Amino acid sequence: MNAAARPTSTRAELSAVIKRARNIMRKDPGLNGDADRIPQLSWLLFLKSLDDHEKRREMFEPDSRPLLGEPYRWRDWAGPGAATQRVGAALSTFVDENLLPHLAGMRGTGERDVVGQVFADVRNRMLSGYLLGELIEQIDRVNFNSSDDLHTMAHVYESMLKEMRDSAGDAGEFYTPRPVVRFMVDMIDPQVGETVMDPASGTGGFLVEAHEHVQEMVTSVAQRERTRGTLRGFEKKPQPFLLCQMNLLLHDALDPKVDRANSLDAALSEQEYDGVDVVLTNPPFGGEEEAAIAKSFPAGMRTEETSWLFLQAVMARILRRKGRAAVVVPNSTLFGKGVGGRIKKKLLENFDLHTVVRLPNGVFEPYTAIPSNLLFFEAGRPTAETWFYELPTPEGRKKYTKTKPLRHEEFADLQAWWGEPGPGPEKRKARVENEHSWKVGIDELVKREYDLDLRNPHVADALEDRPVAEILDELVDVEEQILDLLRGLRAEVVEEKK
Repeated sequence: MNAAARPTSTRAELSAVIKRARNIMRKDPGLNGDADRIPQLSWLLFLKSLDDHEKRREMFEPDSRPLLGEPYRWRDWAGPGAATQRVGAALSTFVDENLLPHLAGMRGTGERDVVGQVFADVRNRMLSGYLLGELIEQIDRVNFNSSDDLHTMAHVYESMLKEMRDSAGDAGEFYTPRPVVRFMVDMIDPQVGETVMDPASGTGGFLVEAHEHVQEMVTSVAQRERTRGTLRGFEKKPQPFLLCQMNLLLHDALDPKVDRANSLDAALSEQEYDGVDVVLTNPPFGGEEEAAIAKSFPAGMRTEETSWLFLQAVMARILRRKGRAAVVVPNSTLFGKGVGGRIKKKLLENFDLHTVVRLPNGVFEPYTAIPSNLLFFEAGRPTAETWFYELPTPEGRKKYTKTKPLRHEEFADLQAWWGEPGPGPEKRKARVENEHSWKVGIDELVKREYDLDLRNPHVADALEDRPVAEILDELVDVEEQILDLLRGLRAEVVEEKK
């Protein structure tokens, strides 16, 4: 039966396929937990989806040049109609010594280069060729040429990504909760034809959400074509990069341009020239970049602290095209002095930092207790005033946890207060101060030496009336902020000595 004629699967059936696949992988001694199993499953799914895509292309574009030839197509070595059925050690040998080296060595433009980047560091982690064969048999049940299967598989895959994010927390990966991603995308409101970038893409959450947001506006084939190549990103780590490519493929994005590279490698002048309309990102914070990367930034703005470097890079990316950005930052970005103060001065003088959303404690638990914020700014005019909105936790709760995370519904009041989404101060004229929101003029921010760590003036801070446990929780958060600030100061001292 050809791919086009194969029946679709229900979500329950596809979930069962993935469940069986994961049960097979649990038996293999080469795979330790979902941090190993999900990448293994992902590159196999990638090759199956690629082959289905090639079959569809052959049907509708008979003169097109195939991306993969024999014997490297899925149908040749993994499909039920394969000319040679390899089993056991023979299958493992072919995958390890022929297939993966060939894919990693692919070079060229477009899809060929994407395949080469995806498989640059991929390896077959399964030790049993027989279990690998059983896994392949399960994956071959998915029909990626069926829009129903594709849509269903995307939902199943998102649940797997969530588990991957949970298991990756111990490795220092802080993934953005879906409700936060969705809120940021909705408020930035990317349009058909606009270029959207995430310079620290991870598994592609922001890019996929932006893609889904734009697709809701598409009403014609011509509009759909205008979305081609409009998703851009960078991810330097191999596993998140593979997952990002798979995520975009499953969501049927047209020619996304995601590079496996560190976006900070390019000088700010190059990033400014290579501008985009929208940046949506949660860059890594609390870490340090290589000294060589910091040296490519302007004198007086150099630091090895990642969050400050990414903030400068985001500003550069949207400057020429008068774009807009939404960025997740730690509290240290708000109160930081020295290099941080100079970066914020540049931000306020050259961009309109119109909104700061102060997220409640525990949004990124269990990965980090550092309080986080969302910065929304636009190029093309300086800041006149900045609105602050303190997102409250649900009544009766002090913070979020892994088992009781933030929900999208909790942004409803903030979204209603926001005004119209998209660029332009005129869309935010209806904003009013309330118990969660307040505004501060630029003169006051300059007087405060660009300290944006402002407390809600509508909330009394009567220490003696607060529970002891709440005060202790806040002291823990303050300790995290102090440690984050000390890391930044240390990086500045190291830079000054060089």
